Amino acid sequence: MNLEEVMRELEELGKERSKKMYMSNGACEPVFGVATGAMKPMSKKIRKDQELAEQLYATGNYDAMYFAGVIADPARMTEADFERWIDAAYFYMISDFVVAVTLSESDIAQTVADKWIASGDELKQSAGWSCYCWLLGTRKDEEFEAKKLDGLLDLVLKTIHAAPERAQYSMANFVYTTAVSYGPLHERALATAEAMAPVEVGQGTPKSKVLQTSENIRKAADRGRIVFKRKHVRC
Repeated sequence: MNLEEVMRELEELGKERSKKMYMSNGACEPVFGVATGAMKPMSKKIRKDQELAEQLYATGNYDAMYFAGVIADPARMTEADFERWIDAAYFYMISDFVVAVTLSESDIAQTVADKWIASGDELKQSAGWSCYCWLLGTRKDEEFEAKKLDGLLDLVLKTIHAAPERAQYSMANFVYTTAVSYGPLHERALATAEAMAPVEVGQGTPKSKVLQTSENIRKAADRGRIVFKRKHVRC
């Protein structure tokens, strides 16, 4: 399939209800409103196609950008490519669920994620922390250095309350994912979650919310979900 064919099919798959939901979360026109599950038949047909993925991502259409992540070939992407993608990510559903997901399947994931976490940019920070969540949730514990992850937990504890809102969500999710998916630091991550509480995002707005990280970790433990790993990152 070429760019025109994919765009035409995406438009046909669009639903007004999904479009409204995406836009309420920050998506801007152009957007068709395609449910992620509806993309699966087309993704199975195309599989990986980096050239097409680049063309789709460059359209600025939210659904096309999302599908670009689905068919991208992370092994072929360089650090410059990921920087270009994150620079074009204009809200968290792209930074965290397209760019971070694609990055997590590359060999340079931690190197790039570390730079983004230290960048001071809200969406780069969010994507960096999210990338670690995707990594921890799928890769074997042996692929990580406990000392490094311990240092990241300490960084969260020291900086989460002053971090940008979207980064706060991802930092809290990193603590949760470390506790649930990385066995060696379960207790350490739980202690971090308790020490950093309460974390309130959206303060002073109608959407103000207190993140229940430690409570969610305990719920996962009660359900026997500790050291939980996903089989796949992408849909």
